[in-house]
Amino acid sequence: MKKIVFLLITIVFSNFSFAQTKEDKPNTTLNILNADQTVTTNHTVTVKGTNIPYKAIAGTIPVWNDSGKITAGVFFTYYERNDIQDRTNRPLIISFNGGPGTPSVWMELGYTGPKMLNINEEGYPIQPYGVKENPHSLIDIADIVYVDPVNTGYSRIVGNAPKSAFFGVNADIKYLAEWISTFVTRYNRWPSPKYLVGESYGTNRVSGLALELQQSQWMFLNGVVLVSPTILGIERNGPVEVATRLPYYAATAWYHKMLPADLQQKDLTDVLPEVENFTINELLPALAKGGFLEETRKSEMAKRMARYSGINEKVIYQRNLQISTSFFWKELLRDQGFTVGRLDSRYLGIDKQDGGESPDYNAELISWNHAFSPAMNYYLREHLNYKTDLKYFMFGPVHPWDRTNDKTGENLRLAMAQNPYLHVMTQSGYYDGATDYFNAKYNMWQLDPSGKMKDRLSWKGYRSGHMMYLRKPDLETSTNDLRDFIKKTLPKPNQPAQYEQKKK
Repeated sequence: MKKIVFLLITIVFSNFSFAQTKEDKPNTTLNILNADQTVTTNHTVTVKGTNIPYKAIAGTIPVWNDSGKITAGVFFTYYERNDIQDRTNRPLIISFNGGPGTPSVWMELGYTGPKMLNINEEGYPIQPYGVKENPHSLIDIADIVYVDPVNTGYSRIVGNAPKSAFFGVNADIKYLAEWISTFVTRYNRWPSPKYLVGESYGTNRVSGLALELQQSQWMFLNGVVLVSPTILGIERNGPVEVATRLPYYAATAWYHKMLPADLQQKDLTDVLPEVENFTINELLPALAKGGFLEETRKSEMAKRMARYSGINEKVIYQRNLQISTSFFWKELLRDQGFTVGRLDSRYLGIDKQDGGESPDYNAELISWNHAFSPAMNYYLREHLNYKTDLKYFMFGPVHPWDRTNDKTGENLRLAMAQNPYLHVMTQSGYYDGATDYFNAKYNMWQLDPSGKMKDRLSWKGYRSGHMMYLRKPDLETSTNDLRDFIKKTLPKPNQPAQYEQKKK
């Protein structure tokens, strides 16, 4: 009898201790036994002066195909406040990053989680690597699950499942909606108000999920937060694409003190409305004329663009008023021997040579990897007791990524129209050159052409870049904006989800 008990215990623990299985290698697939396992730990954090007890659940939940076969294990970390008895009215935040190909580490250790990176106040890495308490975490007002899509973090395909089931705009949305439904069912969160938060490509993901969850999982949301959003499938080729870059150029030039003295002495938020007005009302119509734009008008536009961008007027004229972002990052501080960062243009880089059309590397991304990668590997093992020999994919192999039929912006509009509870907030950093703040505003303007839902759409700007929360003052401001958004979008008791005709 003892031998039988010992054998059973051995089997259980051999299945649970997935760190030791040979199937974890070579980091491209997951053993089917390891696709459905979790580890739970208990912690406390002080948020806004209040001590918050919480548990952290780290592990994987499977993805099943239509035949009921496990095709992947999706890794997640779930933070649930311990001293809440009734979660009926407790908000649940479901958080994603983007890439595509990146896990939710950036949001988890940079933004809303109970632990944050050991970085300086401007977001630069310092040693020793590690984590500390996040006094601005949202764990005080909401439970949070951070989800790593397939081939990011520790998430992996199981067996020979086709990559096409995961790596594409619509495939990604479809399987993640199924996964979210499983998670919500397992942790009994169906009654809870629900919010999706996505960053960068994660904004495509959550925009598409808003509709997919409603139509395929019968799950309705209270809010979607778009952090540093992409274009969401909203076309802006030609003059619109060229013109809408200028306000970002102005913000970056202001930060590096490259604007004329009269503009430089103003605050950033006083300069930008002037640039935005010029962009929409003058530059865009001029660019629409293309090669038929009058020479005097072209010269005038070049002069004004130089004033607002910090780029030489002659250079702008020679390029027919079209300054690409890559050239801007190389050109702005060329005479000083520096390039500026793509995702956060406060960061400086140095190239092999000052000549050329684009920087050698992304200065900000290298700095962020420097801080995030060692900290996350340490945190999962030492704080959350999640031990595995799998490589933690900061940028996983998800390409080729099928970007066809990207209608995620339209999907979000339709989800809002169908669900009167659903509100959307956008958060942008002024110095983000990859998903710039003015294009985020343009998204918002185009999302609802009717204008009937504009009272449910809002935008917030911050004095940093793509990951605006890495700068300490912006972390406090942006998390407060999230708190306010959640509080404002929780329905009042007995408030129905319905449209009402206005009384004449």
